[in-house]
Amino acid sequence: MVERLYLRDLVTFREVELEFDKGLVVLSGPSGAGKSVLISALLSSFGFTTQGAAALCELSVNKPPKLKSDAYMLEKELTLKALKKEKLRYFIDGQNISKKTLAELFKPYVRYLSVRDKSGFESETLIEMIDDSIKSREKHFKALLKEYKKRYAHYKSKAQELQKIKEDESRLAELIEFAAYEIEKIERIDPQPGEEEKLLKIKQQLSRVDKIRAALEKASGIFELESSIEEVYRLLEKEGDVFFDAMNQLRADFEETQILADELEETDVEEVLDRLSDLTALKNRYGSVEEALIYKEDKKAELSGYENIERDKSLLEQFLDLEYSELFTLAQKISLARQKEAKEIEKRLETYLEALKLPAMHFGFRGVALGETGIDEIEAGLGSSGTATLSGGEFNRLRLALMAVSIDEKSEGQGVLILDEIDANVSGDESIAIATLIAKLSSVYQIFAISHQPHLSAKADQHIVVTKEGMQSRVQVLDDAGRIEEISRIIAGENPTEQAVAFAKKLRA
Repeated sequence: MVERLYLRDLVTFREVELEFDKGLVVLSGPSGAGKSVLISALLSSFGFTTQGAAALCELSVNKPPKLKSDAYMLEKELTLKALKKEKLRYFIDGQNISKKTLAELFKPYVRYLSVRDKSGFESETLIEMIDDSIKSREKHFKALLKEYKKRYAHYKSKAQELQKIKEDESRLAELIEFAAYEIEKIERIDPQPGEEEKLLKIKQQLSRVDKIRAALEKASGIFELESSIEEVYRLLEKEGDVFFDAMNQLRADFEETQILADELEETDVEEVLDRLSDLTALKNRYGSVEEALIYKEDKKAELSGYENIERDKSLLEQFLDLEYSELFTLAQKISLARQKEAKEIEKRLETYLEALKLPAMHFGFRGVALGETGIDEIEAGLGSSGTATLSGGEFNRLRLALMAVSIDEKSEGQGVLILDEIDANVSGDESIAIATLIAKLSSVYQIFAISHQPHLSAKADQHIVVTKEGMQSRVQVLDDAGRIEEISRIIAGENPTEQAVAFAKKLRA
């Protein structure tokens, strides 16, 4: 429910502040005063349009019980704000929100009907309406529909999996050949983690082996002086342990270096370089030896999967054949329940349509391929023709009748319904019928309606008049006396007769 509207600088409105009642809120007033502009401001605040955007428009809204968002913190009393400076920006409880996201949040809770809109009779919409009607009374149908939708989603997922297998199958030999080639190439080289670093060190040592031998030969002369130095320590009667330990360590290091030099002499340089070349090639292709080994294991798993593809395909085909049969049986049960309910809805519609001067409505069922909603495609017919040939006014009267039928067993609030001149260009009897229907809908909707007819205005829970003086528009919430005066104006013009005033009082009574 919308509790309050505040806007500033909207076309001919300088500033508007309104508090709204529950039920039916009617906006009336002379043509061109700005009623549709206010309706556009409401729609814009919910992100439904950018037309009618004020410099500032703020709505206070009771949060629908089922409205949830993972992205926004939402209070029980929501504040929606649209601010237009260089561009139009939207906020919900002070949090910046895109127009698209805002509209998606409120799409289930705010409906807009205008003479220019002919949506609402698509097959999916009719199916949803009929299903909702059945579910409101029959829990087993709700369970049946839930089971079907869950199983169909699984069926569809498996069908897509099978389709991918069939697509892969056409190039399976190529995929197997490529995976085997990649595995063989890595296994032929058989790289080991850390191997490249060791080979690079050997390569570096090989480049210096001659220098190492020459340095060893030259430095070995130090051992010829060892006995002389030992004699010096003895004559001086000093301990020479540190020197002797150092000489022993040096001797061991020289021996180790000599052994390394001998081993390097026996190393095949070409073999080291070839091995490094292979490892470098792997590194350039896969990033590192470790990544090459991971890639090899992935390809092995992939190859194993290809080898099992025929078995998987066969199992999937068996599952899909069996599941299709069971889903089709469920869909037939759902379809029979829908067709039965459609007949009941047609009967309940008769009284409404007769009052609206419209012929009887009928639902046409056509079988289609198994889908998310079953095997039904539904279209609505009116008399001997379809809904496509209806005028905008007839179309909306039919939609109102369907909405009235759909709320017969509902008591909880259904959100906000915005009607733009829904009773324009109709006869007196049709106007009465439309007003009756809208009053019925206002038991579960908060309705904002522009009206030029006295009957709807008389049934309003709150009546707001929009006037214009010069280039400035104003709004006023009417009291009982003001309502009689405005309804009289609607009936007879700016100078209503006594008969018009009497009729206005009669309508209000």
